[in-house]
Amino acid sequence: MREWLRAAATAAAAAVLVIAILVLGWAWPPRASVISTDRLGPDADEPVADYLARARLSLAGADSGEHWALVSFATGIAPQDIPAHAWGLRIAQVLYHVPIDRVFTPVVTIPVPAGDEAALASARFAAATLDFTRAADDRTARIAKLAAARLRSGCPCTVALVVRGRLDQLRDLSSRNDIRAVQALPADAGTFAVLPLLPEYTDTAAPGPDDGPVPEN
Repeated sequence: MREWLRAAATAAAAAVLVIAILVLGWAWPPRASVISTDRLGPDADEPVADYLARARLSLAGADSGEHWALVSFATGIAPQDIPAHAWGLRIAQVLYHVPIDRVFTPVVTIPVPAGDEAALASARFAAATLDFTRAADDRTARIAKLAAARLRSGCPCTVALVVRGRLDQLRDLSSRNDIRAVQALPADAGTFAVLPLLPEYTDTAAPGPDDGPVPEN
């Protein structure tokens, strides 16, 4: 009898636990996974003219909220010129790309805290990132080494910035001759992906051939 009562008590406790879990699940349902659909920059193989039109359209509106935006340069700029090209807007990311004829080189994105000093120092961090790249083959290793060396030398390899500002500020920024495009996200955007519009993208947003020799320096 005593064993039967113990078994009945265990079953009852298990039933109460199941009911409690069901009630808690109903009262506090699990949050859905965060899936980001926001994106700055052109889609892969998107015609450049289409992206430029899409970027201009993103700056339309009269709201006074701050927006994340991608600022793409007409040509690469040197790290010391970054603050002047942000017009006082908060810089969140600096994007680097070392162009080498007929050689694929990676884009390196460096998040930065507020302040010009962090942006000015970002090229060194980009070079360090390439130093620690795990190369799949000798060619990739030599490309990473060369790109890191050029970044340390202060090459004009800053191709884009992610900034935060109001639409009127972003429109003013887009009117500069050295700015190729400014694309803004909605004011309520959270996490987002970034793919820069590289200066060498003229017809479509697609990398060129990777069949050229890797220079020594």
